[in-house]
Amino acid sequence: MTKRIAFLASDADVAQSSRSSLVKRYGNAAPRDADVIVALGGDGFMLRTLHNTQHLDVPVYGMNRGTIGFLMNEYDDSNLLERLSQAEEEVINPLAMKAMDQSGKLHEALAINEVSLLRAGPQAARLKISVDGRVRLEELVCDGALLSTPAGSTAYNYSAHGPILPIGSDVLALTAIAAFRPRRWRGALLPKTANVRFDVLDADKRPVMADADSISFPDIDWVEIRSEPKVRHRILFDPGHGLEERLISEQFT
Repeated sequence: MTKRIAFLASDADVAQSSRSSLVKRYGNAAPRDADVIVALGGDGFMLRTLHNTQHLDVPVYGMNRGTIGFLMNEYDDSNLLERLSQAEEEVINPLAMKAMDQSGKLHEALAINEVSLLRAGPQAARLKISVDGRVRLEELVCDGALLSTPAGSTAYNYSAHGPILPIGSDVLALTAIAAFRPRRWRGALLPKTANVRFDVLDADKRPVMADADSISFPDIDWVEIRSEPKVRHRILFDPGHGLEERLISEQFT
């Protein structure tokens, strides 16, 4: 049976041009009526597509029309139907973030890659870190810290010298960004079920922003983060090129 495909593209000219070509060749369905969504762009656009379509429970197949394309497959418009029929599905759960700002307003967001706390002024941030209600670090002086999923462990987490996590592992990476005290503290591996809380110390003098997959909130007082198993993102990859293989390959390049 021919799949009903919804083609979505980033604003980049090459992505829009590719979408026009694919729509002419394969037709186009509305996302709510589609059997599969094809996202054309880079990793940032893939993340936005997953966020925007998570209520549909439709798998997303990305083709790289951006730069790195870690979450994307190679672009090729000649045999798309065959590739879709052979694609392998990975299911990932996002992080759920609750963040209270200094005015008392509560913000909530989901993050497929990571939730980051970043200093928003000239001075280093001071953070207290608790895990499952127990204080684990009374004070971390740093440029920031982040909690990453396995899917996001090769993104900002890896740039901050955090570990790459196997996609099937029930583990989250807590990684410091330019830690000053404790000196060279890099972070910790936590179970996926962990509830992590960051309290911002001296927030008036040392402001901190929270970021969930590029959705940012300024002047944060505290942040709580946990994995959200009720939300399932379904991503399709060409055989032999899924997230597990990519995560392993990244460690040998």
